[in-house]
Formats: sequence, C-alpha cells, structure tokens
Amino acid sequence: MDSLITAAARALAAGDALGALKWVALRDDAPALALRGIAMAQLGDLVRAKALLRSAARGFSPREGVARARCLVAEAEIALASRDLSWPVKSLDAARATLEAHGDRLNAAHARYLQVRRLLLIGRLEEAEHTLAQLDPTNLPPALKVVHELVAAGIALRRLQTKVARGALARARLAASQANIPALTAEVESASLVLDTPAARLIANGAERPLLLEDVEALHASPALVVDACRYVVRAAGKAVSLANRPVLFELARALGEAWPGDVPRDVLLARAFGAKLADESHRARLRVEIGRLRKMLQTLASIGPTKSGFLMAPCRAREVVVLAPPVEQQHGAVLAFLADGESWSSSALALALGTSQRTVQRALDSLAAAGSVQAFGRARARRWMTPPVPGFTTTLLLPAPLPSD
Repeated sequence: MDSLITAAARALAAGDALGALKWVALRDDAPALALRGIAMAQLGDLVRAKALLRSAARGFSPREGVARARCLVAEAEIALASRDLSWPVKSLDAARATLEAHGDRLNAAHARYLQVRRLLLIGRLEEAEHTLAQLDPTNLPPALKVVHELVAAGIALRRLQTKVARGALARARLAASQANIPALTAEVESASLVLDTPAARLIANGAERPLLLEDVEALHASPALVVDACRYVVRAAGKAVSLANRPVLFELARALGEAWPGDVPRDVLLARAFGAKLADESHRARLRVEIGRLRKMLQTLASIGPTKSGFLMAPCRAREVVVLAPPVEQQHGAVLAFLADGESWSSSALALALGTSQRTVQRALDSLAAAGSVQAFGRARARRWMTPPVPGFTTTLLLPAPLPSD
C-alpha cells in the first residue's frame, strides 16, 4: 500500500473517519474506495458506504482475493448495522475462510463476530454461544476485545445471568479505554444501561413495583410461582409451562395470578379472556372448558378450583403467586422491543428476528404507525421502520430468547 492508503487505514483503526477521508477522498482506485466506504459507514451514511464497498470489490482483480474478502466483511457489517438480516451469510462465511487461509486472523475474527452478533440479534443463543466459544480474545486488539465482551454480555443478558453480564461489560469498558475510540466507549455505556433500568413489573397482592434484570433473575430463583407475561409461561421450582400459543389460557392464568390469594369472579374472567361484556350461558360453558384445559396444563404447578363467585389458583409447592409483566403494556410489544434499539429495520428483518411471517409484521407496523408509535422512510424494498428508544426501561425481556429453564 502507498503512504496515503496506510495513513487512511491507521486513521480508521483509531476511529477517525474524517481524518481518513482527508487522505483518500479524491481517489477512486479500489483500495481508496474501500477505505472511503468504511469511513462513510463510521459516519453513518450506510447507503453510500455500501455503494463504495461494492465498487471497491469490483475494482480488485481476481488475484486480490483477500482485499475482496475484506470488502465483503465490511459490507456484512453495514448490513448488520442497517438491520439487513437477509444479507447472504454464505458470502460472509466464504470471505472469512479466505481471510483465514491467507493468515489475516484479525479480519477473520471480525467476520466471526459479525456472525455471532447476527445470531444473537435473531435469538439463536445456542449457536451464538457455540461460535463465540471458538474465539479467544486474548491476543486480539482492544477494539475486537470490546466486541467479544459485548456479545458475551448480550448472551448473558438474554439468559438473565446478570453477574456474568456485569463482568463482561466491565472487561468491555476496560478494553474500550485501551482502544481510545469514543464510539466504542459510548456503545459499552449504552449496553450497561440495560442493567440499571427497569425491565419488568412485579404484580403481587394487589400492588406492583418495577424490577431490574437482576431482580427478575432473583425472582426466577425464588420459591414463588411466576406467571410470566413477558415470555407467556408459568414457572415454579425449575419447571415451566409455555402458554405462548394459548393466549386465552394465559390471560386466565394471569388474572388468577394477579388476584392471588383471592379468587376471580366469573364475569371478570369472561371479560378478560373473551371480551364478553354481557355473558350468556355459552360464554359460561366456554369458560368452564378453558379453565379445565388450564387446570390440566398447570397440574404440576398449581391447582385451580371453583369458588362461590369464580375460580381460585392455589400453588402446589410455591409459597406465593406473582405476575411478571412488561414495564409498559402495549400491543405488538415484541416489534417495539426490536425497534427500541434506535436502528432502522425492514419488515423482512423483523419477520426473521421474530420468527413469524412478513405479512404479520407488516400488519403490526401499520397498526403501530397509525397510533404514531413508529414511523417509516423509504419505499418498496428500501422501506425502513424505526422509533426512538423509550426512555426509562429496557426491553430485554421482550426479545425472543429462552430463559434458563426453557
């Protein structure tokens, strides 16, 4: 490389995108285009950055396989930042293999971390953890150590392992100070906020209070029977019964949990489960059927019996019954949980992350847009959705990831 390319590369490594552009802004050769693309990505112009990187990849000759692989890795990072989760993973894997074969271990490791971050984003924790375990950050530069620890913290947070997450974030903060890149330091501080903001609400004995993630972790380790409205499960003593696909049964379980140790009148259960304002005999018959189904599903955790006015939940071994609810109740909360990161998402990326159909996501986005909760920009395939992060609480428990007993 010539001296200008070398100077620009060093500026980018230090996080100085404007400084890098001063060296290569007027050049249109392939190495300069690649560095300009990375600089534009650091400055937030992802569309221009992607175009520059693709031009650079076309400009390198077939014999310059390593340079083209580096362009592919940079493009994959832009795709991840712009939440283009449908970006071809096989291309990134091929680029990583090329880099490893030619001894470029740092960029190969960076490609691995991109793969892990994508897996974490779509909730595939087992694969993310397995891939991360293959990476040893000991001999990596501080910037990549920050990425390693942030990914480790993200996995721990999804698993409600708050002590592990705090340790990873402490190591990330130390590595960020060594890297001396303000953007990395800001990213670590932003990730740390998740541990210090309310993640859920505890509803028990007619009262409610906010909980931090470590409080939620302690709650799951307690002898209480927890009706979890964040994951739609009922759990106690290491056992969990999922009601995610049974919304009526879960609503009945939640109503019974919120009323414990008292009972819930039949008309209240009818209104909450079926929306019935004026109940007739058919509604009452359906309620008896659904209560019977719920009783059968929860038979190892709690019993549900009739009272004079309604029904009562009694835990089998737990000392009490509590309800764990999201910090803010709102329709399409899972969609909002992803959009709350402040990034722009396509409906296809949201569908992939949520494991549902794109049409379902589009209906949810249209509903949220009509309510003013989200906004869109762009058209057709370039259409993106975003919303500012909601201040004062974290959406970690709304993201699709298994909890320890799942």
